[in-house]
Amino acid sequence: MIFNSIVLFICAMVGGLMVYGLDKKKGINIKLILIFGGSYLFSITIIHILPELYQSEASGMSIGLFVLLGFFFQNFLEYFTSGVEHGHMHAHKHSHTSVAGYSLMIALCLHAFLEGTFLAYPNIFHDHGSKSGSLLIGVVLHKIPAALALMSVLTCQFDNKKFQIFLLVLFSLASPFGLIAGSYIKTIGFMEDAGLLLLFAFVGGNFLHISTTIFIESSPEHNWNLKRLLVSIGGAAVAVLAEMYV
Repeated sequence: MIFNSIVLFICAMVGGLMVYGLDKKKGINIKLILIFGGSYLFSITIIHILPELYQSEASGMSIGLFVLLGFFFQNFLEYFTSGVEHGHMHAHKHSHTSVAGYSLMIALCLHAFLEGTFLAYPNIFHDHGSKSGSLLIGVVLHKIPAALALMSVLTCQFDNKKFQIFLLVLFSLASPFGLIAGSYIKTIGFMEDAGLLLLFAFVGGNFLHISTTIFIESSPEHNWNLKRLLVSIGGAAVAVLAEMYV
């Protein structure tokens, strides 16, 4: 748990601090990273998370409903985040108020906290020896560009660099706190297995929304692009290998 918490914190900090050395006019590499991360996250959701959920004793209808709730809740969060959690960049000044900036932080920290709780239960309800490594990689690949995009917004909304970094630290701590909280809940038995299952179905719906949105936004003109296709296939292949061997 300590190792995962440190990794989550560092990757978010590094991703966010990258904004100070980024030429935002050259965003193609960031877009390819997002596509790779989105493909990985989507693949892990399909080959790890959903099979685990549907192999549980809960009804398929209940699981499906909470996956849908998670999907549309993520859509609701985008009203406050403007898509920052899947790397949507803001390169120019906007008319956002500081209240909007704080709403953005609250929404993204909630999302990151839920991601962290998920990592506390790598097997969900099946003790078949799988580890949290593949899920951790997926969260990291998603969090680095998300933190970068978040800081691109914060640098537009707040002029004080120290305050920007302070908000980045808060965001970076959200997932580790979620991981710690999830582990504590598991230890004390605060929530029944059925409740945890539905919570994870909800987070699985979040992941589906984020990953599919990345694919849609990566090609808004819907033109076929070989490089994007190869990067997507690469992300899926790494997800399969990570699930098999990590």
